[in-house]
Amino acid sequence: MISPNILYSCYVTRNLSNEQFIPEHIFLYQFSGSLLINDAEKEYSVQTGEFCLARRNCLAKYTKIPPQNGEYKTISIRLDQSFLKDFSKEYGFKADMPSTEDALINIQSQPLLLNYIQSLSPYFDLTTNGKNEQMLLIKTKEAVLLLLKTNPELKNILFDFSEPGKIDLEAFMNRNFQFNISMERFGYMSGRSLTTFKRDFKKIFKMAPGRWLLQKRLQQAYYLITKKGLKPSEVYLEVGFEDISHFSRSFTKEFGVAPSRITLLN
Repeated sequence: MISPNILYSCYVTRNLSNEQFIPEHIFLYQFSGSLLINDAEKEYSVQTGEFCLARRNCLAKYTKIPPQNGEYKTISIRLDQSFLKDFSKEYGFKADMPSTEDALINIQSQPLLLNYIQSLSPYFDLTTNGKNEQMLLIKTKEAVLLLLKTNPELKNILFDFSEPGKIDLEAFMNRNFQFNISMERFGYMSGRSLTTFKRDFKKIFKMAPGRWLLQKRLQQAYYLITKKGLKPSEVYLEVGFEDISHFSRSFTKEFGVAPSRITLLN
């Protein structure tokens, strides 16, 4: 870690991230390895030497894949709403039209952006203190200015400070049930308070959201194991469980057989 908002990551094994909700925009450069991002509708890929912007208020699962006999390395810059609102006031940038709803925006590699990433190297080993934080705030501002210089259309994403509006709850839940987030977050993403979310949910699905999510995730797990031949260890995170023990107990209770004992169906 360089600072709370500028993060240098390194992995040596394939990793499915527990990150399910992107609360703030993230500008990312892939040093080595590859990053797969799935938002339940699309799968995005970021390869070595590529840039991207992960958009806030999106649900996504990350798979971090190191190169053969190498390390997965990225540097990511978190652009939170407080920082961007201050930046908007200081520099006068504003969104003037609706932005894309894609979870990830690929950004073409350019010399200005590459030179910026190289300029961060001296900060990697700095200890965090007040003086360094001020320096890194300047570097974060520089990142946004360069993004806007090379990709002016990004202002409609970065400076769109609106919150999610009320949407079709049935379609939203059927699309996103596998994301392991709180009920409050499901409500927020669908444009509802927690109370309204629970009330609308029960009206549509005729059961409480917790029970529905459990059944839906287990049905999906059953399909992936019996029809796709996946192992329980490959499935439990994919369908929204936090640990394999809870998944195995729930699966056995629902179907009367442990997931490890099910044979592949033709």
